[in-house]
Amino acid sequence: MSASPIRVTVWGENVHESRDASVKEIYPDGMHGAIANGISANLGDNVVVRTATLQEPEHGLTEEVLAETDVLTWWGHAAHGEVSDEVVDRVQEAVLGGMGLIVLHSGHFSKIFRRLMGTTCSLDWRSDNDRELVWTVAPDHPIAVGVPNPIIIPAQEMYGEYFDIPQPDELVFISSFSGGEVFRSGCAYRRGRGRLFYFSPGDQEYPVYHHPDVLRVIANAVGWAAPTGAERVTPFVSRRPTGWYESGETVSATDPRLAQS
Repeated sequence: MSASPIRVTVWGENVHESRDASVKEIYPDGMHGAIANGISANLGDNVVVRTATLQEPEHGLTEEVLAETDVLTWWGHAAHGEVSDEVVDRVQEAVLGGMGLIVLHSGHFSKIFRRLMGTTCSLDWRSDNDRELVWTVAPDHPIAVGVPNPIIIPAQEMYGEYFDIPQPDELVFISSFSGGEVFRSGCAYRRGRGRLFYFSPGDQEYPVYHHPDVLRVIANAVGWAAPTGAERVTPFVSRRPTGWYESGETVSATDPRLAQS
């Protein structure tokens, strides 16, 4: 855990909660509100949490907000196409520079997740009150600390294989459903200097983001994804003069000898 509080921005599409009475009844403060409350409850003074939604100017993800964000969580479903490409570019650069990203449930089809994966991110699904069991397959992983095995979710949307994603750097959870399907539900990646975790439980029609074990996983993921360095630097191509490391010379990124090719 970082010595300073982890600055978390919980991003929510906030479409279903605004238009669908059934969803608003489950999440009167929005799914982003429930997720933010769960992170705060689990991590306490170790985090400072803010929320942002699609409807805000620049979707609430201005350059200033992202500069002050160590970990961004992302939930979207009905309006992936409405997310500005400029904002997606901004988020991608922040992740490559070291910001953590937690993508939740139907965020697998978000522009940012598909771009960082480089695949279709397609899968099988069914929304029919399936029971989901979330099995831990990496019990020593920081994201699995304090999490029961399995997590039992009484009613949930089914996500099934084949899930078109790159092989995870670390597979933390797999899920099984009452219909017999299985799914890679907790996948950890590194992209550039940033850490990314995909966690699938959390359809809008079910109270999954009130489930204490699901919220514990998300909070653990925030701690895991938080950057370890103070400075966010996007990897770049540079030219090094011969012997630069032997001279003890400190070479700044603006030195003309390091001009990008």
